[in-house]
Amino acid sequence: MSEWSDRELGLHLPIARRNFIGGVAAGAALAAAPGALAQPSAAAAADYPPRLTGLRGQYPGSFETAHMARDGAYGGALPAEDSGEHYDLVIVGGGISGLAAAHFYRQALGDDRRILILDNHDDFGGHAKRNEFTYEGRTILAYGGTMSIESPFPYSFTSKKLMADLGVDLSSYHRYETKAYDGLGSATFFDREHFLADKLVTGTGTKPWPQFFAEAPLTSAVRADLTRLYTEKVNYLPDLTPDARAEYLRHISYQDYLLKHAKMLPESLPYFLGHYFRNNKRVDTLPAWEAALGGRMPGFAGMDLPRQITAEAQHFHWPDGNATVARLLVSRLVPGVFASATLDQESVVLAPARYAALDNPANPTRIRLSSMVIRAEHIGKVARQTEKAVRVVYVKDGKPVSVTGANVIMACFNMVIPFIVPELPAAQKEALHYASKVPMQYTNVLVKNWRPWAKLGVKSISAPNGYHIGASLDTPMNIGGYASALTPDEPVVIHMVRNPNQPGLPRKEQNRIGRAAMQAEEYPAIEREIRLQLQRMLGGAGFNAARDIAGITVNRWPHGYAYTYDTLGDPDVPDEQRPHVIGRQTFGRIAIANADASGSAFTNTAIDMGERAVQECLISRGLI
Repeated sequence: MSEWSDRELGLHLPIARRNFIGGVAAGAALAAAPGALAQPSAAAAADYPPRLTGLRGQYPGSFETAHMARDGAYGGALPAEDSGEHYDLVIVGGGISGLAAAHFYRQALGDDRRILILDNHDDFGGHAKRNEFTYEGRTILAYGGTMSIESPFPYSFTSKKLMADLGVDLSSYHRYETKAYDGLGSATFFDREHFLADKLVTGTGTKPWPQFFAEAPLTSAVRADLTRLYTEKVNYLPDLTPDARAEYLRHISYQDYLLKHAKMLPESLPYFLGHYFRNNKRVDTLPAWEAALGGRMPGFAGMDLPRQITAEAQHFHWPDGNATVARLLVSRLVPGVFASATLDQESVVLAPARYAALDNPANPTRIRLSSMVIRAEHIGKVARQTEKAVRVVYVKDGKPVSVTGANVIMACFNMVIPFIVPELPAAQKEALHYASKVPMQYTNVLVKNWRPWAKLGVKSISAPNGYHIGASLDTPMNIGGYASALTPDEPVVIHMVRNPNQPGLPRKEQNRIGRAAMQAEEYPAIEREIRLQLQRMLGGAGFNAARDIAGITVNRWPHGYAYTYDTLGDPDVPDEQRPHVIGRQTFGRIAIANADASGSAFTNTAIDMGERAVQECLISRGLI
């Protein structure tokens, strides 16, 4: 137990003693807390999901029906209330891939085509989640999922064209990120459970490494070992050619490389446990080759390796992350949700959404939230040419309801599709089950000021072995009338990242165990970890959790980002034999689109998969 009491951490406020289902009571409890965040009423927040605080993301109430489908509760013939509704296209999943698919379908066949988008959450956008706080009459935005338009490879023509159609100029981003944090650097928090004491050491990556490690609470042996690793230029694989080194590094973990070849002391390993890499790879699951390519990890400075061609996509970030992309898509798809159907990268930022208009019967395209699909099945033979080709059953307000569609696009998670589409061939089901989505948690903490950060001279903190493995001041933006904090006296969001894992196991198994642990944790325990970690990291600079925290939104994603392959844990097979390619094959009138279907966790590939699925739908009906 910590020496900090619940009262000292601010847990005596009503925020810690509420019903967290859907986060609805969060706003009410927080509004009642003396000196806390001024939130709308619970009823008002429920009508505008971005304002809900507490436990969000895949919140309680959003996933239980999916788990029932997984466990066989809806097997065999499935009775449901027939709504009498028929659509040209039914899309299962209202994330960016599903929304993009609706956009492309309308482009291909006309805006008058009837489309129904079903999603199990109370908000659209999938992982592109918008969080809103209100403090002293000021709206403060944050991203609760996918952060930016970026990828390690260029965007396709399809994705770039969609961005342009939505009014986004990817070359203009430099105009919007402000210089509020200029001069602030990075720090590392060493915790007493794994090092000699709790201590925040500033200057990570900027101070000379001997000085940085001299200030860290380490034994003399570990200090000398880490300093050596970061400063010496030695070829640890002298007997191999550059190409042979690269091949060898692809099939050994970075941890094994450090221990076996760089001769790192096992006692030094805790420092590296806080490093996380793309798709939540850790030191024990990251191929050493990827560590070498990153250029910031020690052990490769004296080694000649083959040069790699690098080409990254352009970057764009909004205050609510890629929730803006989802909002721009909805503005084009569903009239009446936003005041204008021609919002652009600026005007969308503060535009209010009318959620009551999402499922308006007068509109050709409708979005129906809090509706978990439990069955998609062909009516009659798979190849039958008929408009009412597929029956889709979803649960709304506890009752199964059915609609029909000429086509269906499954824009949901791959692993749930076999339970929803039981007709699928066994090999395709197996392929869809192959991946293990990356559990992640994006925690947004609104604080009344960021004076402790300014005092320390930092904007980001790494926390090896921490509950959250990193914390940073949210990106400062000035766009579309929205302005982030410019001075340390203003409120700001601290963005914290948690990727639970279980070191020592294969990466997919680590994801599964982390997911189970995350789902089992209740909000009061999560909130205590948040407050305690911030207090330990920033208390020395004057931070007081009970006084300074104004609001918390925990975006919990047990089924987080799409699984990506690596050379350490996945078989090296041709692309056409990859599970995601086998799994995404069209099945009659049912097509599959989502980031999982691309084998990569990026917004552009989710868009590309939406376009591909639409093309397959048109082919299945002989329209192209």
